[in-house]
Amino acid sequence: MIDIAKRPRTLLPPPLVYVSGFVVGWYLAHWQTLAFTTPTLVRWLAWGVVAVSIGLMLWAVLTIWHYRTTVNPYGQASTLVSSGPFAFSRNPIYLADALLYLAASILWQNGWTLVLAPVIWLVMRYAVIRHEEAHLHARFGKAYEVYCQRTARWFGQKKD
Repeated sequence: MIDIAKRPRTLLPPPLVYVSGFVVGWYLAHWQTLAFTTPTLVRWLAWGVVAVSIGLMLWAVLTIWHYRTTVNPYGQASTLVSSGPFAFSRNPIYLADALLYLAASILWQNGWTLVLAPVIWLVMRYAVIRHEEAHLHARFGKAYEVYCQRTARWFGQKKD
């Protein structure tokens, strides 16, 4: 049995979850096309979301490295990071991943990847994030509870 204070019981590597959505979407598109046309403005906005997503991801990773803890979803957190993008989201990297997935789906113009987005979100929420949260709670206890009360999972400050 894995000691959740030592490492999360994460079931799937997060990049694999998103890549799987694209692979399944690609196969489904070969079985039954679910393509759509994207207006130029929407494509430019999607590219903007790609840029914002990459920026958010880099900011989050650099913040984690600044505190000398791990970005590895299977590794033990040495520090509870609550500054930088983590002051606005408990999961800024996964938020960036989700935004990137949606923008790439729009740019690819494959409706199947958009249809799969809620499934991808559920897998991330219950196969990855739930286990990371349990690990952080086991490692940091009350400090993590206070952080959760103050900071939304996806974005924004919680209102008391």
